[in-house]
Amino acid sequence: MVLSRIAARSGTIQAIREKLLQITTHPYRSLALACYIFLAACGGSRGVGVVAGAAPQLLMVDGPHVAAVRASLRRGEPQFRRALTELNADANRGLTVAPMSVMDKDVTPPSGDKHDYMSQAPYWWPDPSKPGGKPYIRKDGQRNPEIDKITDRAHLRRLAETSFSLALAFYFTGRQDYAKHAAQLVRVWFLDRPTRMNPNLNFAQGIPGIANGRAAGIVETRFLPQIIDSVTLLQGSSAWTGSDDHGLKDWMRAYLKWLQGSLLGHEEARRRNNQETWYELQVVALALYTGHDDVARVTLQRSQAAIGQEFEPDGSQPRELARTRSWDYSIFDLTAFLHLAALGDRVGMDLWNYQTPDGRSLRKGVDYLIPFATGEKRWPYKQITPFHASELHPVLRLAAVGWKAPRYRALAQQIGGGTAMLDLTFP
Repeated sequence: MVLSRIAARSGTIQAIREKLLQITTHPYRSLALACYIFLAACGGSRGVGVVAGAAPQLLMVDGPHVAAVRASLRRGEPQFRRALTELNADANRGLTVAPMSVMDKDVTPPSGDKHDYMSQAPYWWPDPSKPGGKPYIRKDGQRNPEIDKITDRAHLRRLAETSFSLALAFYFTGRQDYAKHAAQLVRVWFLDRPTRMNPNLNFAQGIPGIANGRAAGIVETRFLPQIIDSVTLLQGSSAWTGSDDHGLKDWMRAYLKWLQGSLLGHEEARRRNNQETWYELQVVALALYTGHDDVARVTLQRSQAAIGQEFEPDGSQPRELARTRSWDYSIFDLTAFLHLAALGDRVGMDLWNYQTPDGRSLRKGVDYLIPFATGEKRWPYKQITPFHASELHPVLRLAAVGWKAPRYRALAQQIGGGTAMLDLTFP
């Protein structure tokens, strides 16, 4: 009974073992330890820590599908072998990626502490009419390569992508070298004292001559839920310990507090565009990970209200259509909304089928973009970078799962853009 409750809550053999070490006087300890030994004999030797048959609770990909893929691979079925080969190749490249940290950047934030994350706004350029180019001027959609001189933004994204590839490959294969390297990458960025990032974004997307940091920079930590998924997939490996997990939860809890309590966080929560949506997705994901379901539920209620503010009855998104890369930003905002809808399922909130009295809904948002992706209609709004219909593919995969509608899966295949990673993480 005790063991079953622990297993249901943690989902891992490793977590069961660590919990049992704390139960020194419980009358069922001997029985529980015997059950642990049995579980370890059945699955622990492979190093894959999620209890057999249980789907991992993932934030950004479909946990039941990931579990089904692993079961299929273990049965020797061919359906996902090619995708796994591609994933393993990616994970092998990941093994060569050196640990990254906020200490790598050559510049020091205004705080004087290199542990603070720092980046520069991508669409701001020197003003040729001003001495030294300051204050910078905005050129929407035109990326200033100068931003790459500060490495935190690129390194955080690479950390998320690399650790997830390694962790997913570990989950499917049981290879401990994948788990060890993924754990090391995460540990160096978030936990090790000499290199850990401070849990704030006070100096993200600064603009020379205007601001040291901006609320808009919060979008750069949208990769945190993917990193959480990585460590969830590592559960059961000795490479990711209970102490590591506790430490990362503490870090995410502190960052969640900053998101909700800082002036920049408050500003980002009221943007009424893709940045607010991605802010809310981060708050919900971190709240669920750290056990604050009440915070997740309240934030999802705001997201539901935002559907009526960000979408028109025909499904268009006026604030994103006003951008110079309107196709890309329409998809970007919609992607965050669909992930919020998926997380809403965890706390009993149905954003998938919510509709305002005048017909605004997420499904309308998806359906609005489809004719442009299939070529039935020509995109009439400004798009200063190439129009890629296939950018809609991941949205359609999410839609197919959320509404249990195979039509969206078929449309995704039609427009192209599928990847091995998508096949392994979504139906």
